[in-house]
Amino acid sequence: MATVRATKASNGKAAPQALYQRIRADLEDKILSGRWPPGYRIPFEHELVEAYQCSRMTVNKVLSGLAAAGVIERKRRVGSFVAKPVVQSAVLHIPDIQAEIAKRGEAYGYELLVRKRRKATKDDLERLGTDRSCDVLALNCRHIAKGRPFAYEERLINLDVVPPAATIDFAHVPPGTWLLGHVPWNEAEHQITACLADDDVRSALVLKKPAACLVVERRTWRKSRIITSVRVTYPNDLYRLTARFTPAGRV
Repeated sequence: MATVRATKASNGKAAPQALYQRIRADLEDKILSGRWPPGYRIPFEHELVEAYQCSRMTVNKVLSGLAAAGVIERKRRVGSFVAKPVVQSAVLHIPDIQAEIAKRGEAYGYELLVRKRRKATKDDLERLGTDRSCDVLALNCRHIAKGRPFAYEERLINLDVVPPAATIDFAHVPPGTWLLGHVPWNEAEHQITACLADDDVRSALVLKKPAACLVVERRTWRKSRIITSVRVTYPNDLYRLTARFTPAGRV
């Protein structure tokens, strides 16, 4: 692990707050980049103290902050581990379409239709909830169940937030599956609508017109920045959203 050099205060000592921020940013970068995947054991406190040449109090503060943010899990007498992405929300979950189809006992197929890296357009920035210029990876793909088109996915990934995504070709691994396995997140938003399929959707899903479809639009955040914005369109006879819950929450 590379040593992070602390800035010096006027008395010649390291500025504690600056050092804390640098260590936290360095650990978060390792986690967000996928170098430390979900379940990876974080170095022990004494190892981090030696690596960063800092106090144990500073290391403990960094780990406590990461745990509070849901980025790592701390297990007493065992150590700290990169948190596995939480897939449950209050009413819905973030689905791994590949896993869902396999769970139904159906043969899964996947086709990448479009993969393009570009500077974010005005519409892209609006979808990503930012006015900060950035590069995005635009992906269109088709999920297949039992030989029939099951879902058409249109996704944007913010490469400023997830730089490693630029190196993945997604020719064989669906982007949703990759993101769930590699990128921690702390908030998600779903919007569900119904629509008549346009020409692109009809072509991708091999639908006869007119055709009603279910559309799930989702944005996922890492801290205050959106990781990805996705629109998934399903033929209305192939997908159903169901949630069972009590007054206290989901069952």
